Amino acid sequence: MTTATITTTRQSTPSATPATSATPATPATPATSATGAVRLAHGDGWFTVCDRGLLTPGRGVSVLLPDGDQAAVFLDRSGRVHAVGNRDPFTGAYVLARGLLGSAGGRPFVASPLLKQRFDLATGACLDDEDVSVPVFAVRVE
Repeated sequence: MTTATITTTRQSTPSATPATSATPATPATPATSATGAVRLAHGDGWFTVCDRGLLTPGRGVSVLLPDGDQAAVFLDRSGRVHAVGNRDPFTGAYVLARGLLGSAGGRPFVASPLLKQRFDLATGACLDDEDVSVPVFAVRVE
């Protein structure tokens, strides 16, 4: 089993540094287990990202995947884990893990910390431009 190293960043201080990390791929089913390993569908299998207990509700972490891609992993306030590509398609910057979580019509989203476009955490669709999306990763907590 391959395990990624992650760095969580608490954004409570102005001097917080970005989380370390990675990206992409399949539609996700939110994982809700309170404990266990968070795993992302990647390639032909599942990639272990971190322990569920390391995630903070309402915050994201960036994860470097084996192929050099990045994913942004989030624990929403209802306890579900989501993962999308970390690259903001509007700027090209790898920053979505540092975005703000919210909901629109009962659906969770992350707003880019740069230009504030919102991306649905379940589908990856941009809520502000229907022609743009980010990759979504299937997630499970074991």
